[in-house]
Amino acid sequence: MKKLFLLFSLVSLQSLAQEAEPSVQSTPLLIGETLEFSSEVLGEKRILHVYLPHEYSQDSVYPVIYLLDGSLDEDMIHISGLVQFHSFSWIHNLPPSIVVGIANVDRERDMTFPTTVAEDQEKLPTNGRSADFIRFLEEEVQALVENRYSLQEGERTLIGQSLGGLVSTEILFKKPEMFDHYIIISPSLWWDAGSLLDTEPETGSSPKSVYIGVGKEGKVMEEGAASLHRKLEGKYGDPVRLYFEYFPNRDHADALHEAVSDAFEKIYTK
Repeated sequence: MKKLFLLFSLVSLQSLAQEAEPSVQSTPLLIGETLEFSSEVLGEKRILHVYLPHEYSQDSVYPVIYLLDGSLDEDMIHISGLVQFHSFSWIHNLPPSIVVGIANVDRERDMTFPTTVAEDQEKLPTNGRSADFIRFLEEEVQALVENRYSLQEGERTLIGQSLGGLVSTEILFKKPEMFDHYIIISPSLWWDAGSLLDTEPETGSSPKSVYIGVGKEGKVMEEGAASLHRKLEGKYGDPVRLYFEYFPNRDHADALHEAVSDAFEKIYTK
């Protein structure tokens, strides 16, 4: 009888504890939307992750920031956080902006042009289709975003790091009119023995600003970024704003976050 009483007491206490717990409702935490579509240029399904400002309205217009390596497990979340932080009214380094993260399928394929260097081919065997990827960005991604969202004219930014910095530089050199601002961090300009730096940028149409950043990443990476800056200095005059920053306390793994934050302050702060 005593055992039964103890068992009844325990069950009663558990029931009381459960009744005392507050009612909890769970809803998804949303910062934007994910778009999936079939790319005719690349012949595959592609995904875009889109961050929208909290106050987003079709009645207003917004700058748009295109982010390479924009998968959710890559740079999409923390770069969107930087955009939100810099656009706070008490910070106001950046107007409320849309971020379009281009999720990767095969970044080695998409972000490199064909190489003649055997070591490159061995290291990145699927390389060489950046021309198709650039067409995909221009003809499909930009067209989709411009049709779907309310964008501010003349305020398109591209962010690319590492191989993303390589293809961003290729776009800047060959089709500069695609974007108004370029943020190029730790670009892999060693690709194909640095051949991109031996080409001349197209200057018929120039962007509003170019920001180049690099950390303490070794001679090849640091000299590549510095060489890009020198080359653009010789090509661009007013009104193109050109910035170069070296981050001695950062390396290839962690330069992006600090560099992009610095770029937002320099490019957008009046």
